[in-house]
Amino acid sequence: MKTVLITGGAGFIGSHLCEFLLGKGYKVIAMDNVITGSLKNIEHLRGNENFTYMHHDVSKHTVVNENLDYVLHFASPASPVDYQKIPIQTLKVGSLGTHNTLGLALAKKAKYMLASTSEVYGDPLVNPQPESYWGNVNPVGIRGCYDEAKRFAEALTMAYHRIHKLDTKIVRIFNTYGPKMRKDDGRAVPNFITQALKNAPITVYGDGRQTRSFCYVSDLVEGIYSLMISNINDPVNIGNPEEHTILEFAELIKELTKSKSKIAFKQLPLDDPHVRCPDITKARKELKWEPKVELKTGIKKTIDSFKA
Repeated sequence: MKTVLITGGAGFIGSHLCEFLLGKGYKVIAMDNVITGSLKNIEHLRGNENFTYMHHDVSKHTVVNENLDYVLHFASPASPVDYQKIPIQTLKVGSLGTHNTLGLALAKKAKYMLASTSEVYGDPLVNPQPESYWGNVNPVGIRGCYDEAKRFAEALTMAYHRIHKLDTKIVRIFNTYGPKMRKDDGRAVPNFITQALKNAPITVYGDGRQTRSFCYVSDLVEGIYSLMISNINDPVNIGNPEEHTILEFAELIKELTKSKSKIAFKQLPLDDPHVRCPDITKARKELKWEPKVELKTGIKKTIDSFKA
């Protein structure tokens, strides 16, 4: 039985990964300090003999007293609302946390995966974004704490791969949604669903013509797993290439919730990307992966989870 450490294991994506890998027969150690995660996300796993929870801030010295086959570094605030409130912690988990987990993987002779993000592309001048695109990022803007933390984390991960010959993976995660998202997360999906269910105004920033590509969490986790067991060391985009405007998305949620909400337009936040869409040619070719869950299907499941 192989053992996987997942930092950020009580978070939205991390907790889904815990479930998935337990189902695949792995022993899972979830590490989290629950700054933005929630123990409710993993409460149902606590009775599983192959699951362990460690309460720890991975930005600090990290010790795991057992053998590890994989270290998956998924700890980080990921919502602009969160990382703009705690920018220093965000920078620390991307830098110190990445350094600590890379050192742990090296000591344990484990394979390593970094959860990176489409935000490394910033407000892109190329659409869709291939892995070869270097990005258009404001390092001193309000989003810089997250964008640059992840860009540094990628650079450090590749340095460990080149210098220490560590088997590393980098997954660039694009907009993902599904059950277990926090209602106060601040991102489009939970915002729109929460507002629509209350028949409150749905907040759209700017003119709503900026685009996003939304991937259902089960598809994302399948892609992460495919990369985890692959021989690929360069970054790989995992996301859904179906692009929608934010306004289209708001209208879809209104329709599916049968909401009486009106659209309320507000000023576009600083450095908010105008387009976001993954080029998944590499994932399709090298991982034989592509998303399967249609947007309407995934949104209905997410709405049901929010109602529950």
